[in-house]
Amino acid sequence: MEFEPVIGLEVHAQLKTKTKIFCGCSTSFGAPPNTHVCPVCLGMPGVLPVLNKKVVEYTIRMALATSCKIAGESRWARKNYFYPDLPKGYQISQYELPIAEFGHIDIKAGEKSKRIGITRIHMEEDAGKLIHDPGRPVSRVDLNRTGVPLMEIVSEPDMRTPEEAGEYLRSLRSIVRYLGICDGNMEEGSFRCDANVSIRPKGTIPFGTRAEIKNLNSFKNVEKALYYEIGRQKELIMEGGNVVQETRLWNPEKNRTGAMRGKEEAHDYRYFPDPDLLPLVVDEKWVADVKKALPELPAAKQARFIKDYKLPGEDAARLTSSRALADYFESCLTHFPSPKPVSNWIPGQRQQRHRGDCCKNPGTLPGRGRRLSKR
Repeated sequence: MEFEPVIGLEVHAQLKTKTKIFCGCSTSFGAPPNTHVCPVCLGMPGVLPVLNKKVVEYTIRMALATSCKIAGESRWARKNYFYPDLPKGYQISQYELPIAEFGHIDIKAGEKSKRIGITRIHMEEDAGKLIHDPGRPVSRVDLNRTGVPLMEIVSEPDMRTPEEAGEYLRSLRSIVRYLGICDGNMEEGSFRCDANVSIRPKGTIPFGTRAEIKNLNSFKNVEKALYYEIGRQKELIMEGGNVVQETRLWNPEKNRTGAMRGKEEAHDYRYFPDPDLLPLVVDEKWVADVKKALPELPAAKQARFIKDYKLPGEDAARLTSSRALADYFESCLTHFPSPKPVSNWIPGQRQQRHRGDCCKNPGTLPGRGRRLSKR
């Protein structure tokens, strides 16, 4: 029997605000444990959350960049679960009425373009971090991350291969970095995803039973974990077994997933509207003002580089992989207006290209010590 994978991703992007979503504590990474905390993010009795407006603005940017419909009114909800790194016993999130829905992005699937639907984008606060002592059975809790603003982007189950999932993730990461709303650092956990995957007989419509995979901290591990899980589910079904709906952890050292816990459903979290926060109202003027300030996005910039500079698609994709690199390329062209030679030269300038040295010393090839002709 031939099977077809069905893949959807839930991406969490940490927003680049200076302070947390509901209090004034710093969001900077790497501080000593439990130093960026206050009564609000520690969940002390009697305190009230105050929404960080910049979090909403950044989320509107992403919603516009992915063609989402932005809700005029959205609501905050309490997601209830008990875990040592969640001091309030619930997480402030959005559920029934998120800020944005029904968007999409286009990715490259082989030689063709494929549209991946975005079900919803919503805001929520992050939980803390458990630090496990390798020498004894003790775990410590660092609550610096508690209350750090997250934007969750939930895709439709439109991906059919691990490569498509990887390309979708890279596209999302490129967009949030172009917008300046997330640094996209997967190693530090500021851009992370959970993958939902199931299989079904090819040509059928109903979805199979899905498994959720966590602990995915690189594009390579996302693809490797999906390949393993697809193979595991195929083998299980072919041997007459059934796939269990559960959450599984990816082990990069063993290159396999392992069962973590049964997969929760929405009703398990007992969502209800947060009584401490008013509904969020986003008027049309605010959306219009944010839209005016949006930068040129990666796909549009790539198409322009191909059209205006007559560059091959491969060159344009490489040069627009980051906003800094694309700006560097165009800055170089003001001094040496020959797109293809500049494109060929840039790959060797790994250290200088993000510093913009060609702009600091116009007309000089960084690292080469010779002048550029303007012909």
